[in-house]
Amino acid sequence: MPERIKPDFLRESLPALQQSTELTPLARQYQAYYGLERPAVQSRLWRFAVADYQLVAQAWWPEQPLGTLVILHGYYDHMGLYRHVLDWGLEMGFAVLACDLPGHGLSSGPRASINEFEEYQAVLDGLLEQAALLDLPQPWHLLGQSTGGAIVLDRLLSRPGQPVPGESILLAPLVRPRSWRWSRLSYAMLRHFVEKIPRTFTDNSGDAAFLEFVQRSDPLQPDILPTAWVGALARWIPRIEAAAASSHSPIIVQGEADMTVDWRHNLSVLQRKFSDPQVFSLPEARHHLANEEEALRRRYFAFLSERLGR
Repeated sequence: MPERIKPDFLRESLPALQQSTELTPLARQYQAYYGLERPAVQSRLWRFAVADYQLVAQAWWPEQPLGTLVILHGYYDHMGLYRHVLDWGLEMGFAVLACDLPGHGLSSGPRASINEFEEYQAVLDGLLEQAALLDLPQPWHLLGQSTGGAIVLDRLLSRPGQPVPGESILLAPLVRPRSWRWSRLSYAMLRHFVEKIPRTFTDNSGDAAFLEFVQRSDPLQPDILPTAWVGALARWIPRIEAAAASSHSPIIVQGEADMTVDWRHNLSVLQRKFSDPQVFSLPEARHHLANEEEALRRRYFAFLSERLGR
């Protein structure tokens, strides 16, 4: 997507799902820039409302899908970065559905921010409503990377009475970020004086081409860290760590070279919270598993394929 195309302009040009038919030329240009065109399957790009947000969603589906893969991206991410997960989902015979979270990608909202993490649950509710409107087949499998994984695990723990429509897949899930005690202290000192600080890019993947694209060529990358998002995280962590245990058994993929989340602490929390979670560890993998180098992606996609029955 050339930089001259503004996310707000593209979003406002999109119809609601009920009026969405073929992709507009602008939508096709967006898909081409991020490598999301899949001519062999149907595709839609549209917007929908959740609370005060206008969110942009995208779906791809083969002629006779066997189920649906719902993707929830990580912090600072957007749908355009998940083409490897898209390809795996389509290879599995699934329809694939995703949206940009508030403040990310093409969706509205203060950049890279959120008022409370509970708003992410409203987003997931809205996205599943879009799946129903599209008549996408169940089971609906949820896959979340990092903050997206936090949204999925929050769903499992905060709504124990609601059945999960399919498997729950957590890629490098966020519970606490790395060095959280220092980050929390910094937030407490800064929140009364600044609303945001400059973002620090990290080498969170072994894929050099991905890192180059994100740091230099992706016009949808935020360049700030809002203190409001850190505050929302600070309020969410104790709530999720105090949540009652669940009978669900999510599938967890975790890299042991992850320098973004406190993965040892997080796995210990998840192993206490869930009944026999299925954990697949990759010693060489860093944080951004959705865009790790190909050999590592192949290994965990093969593991996921086995767990999802293929």
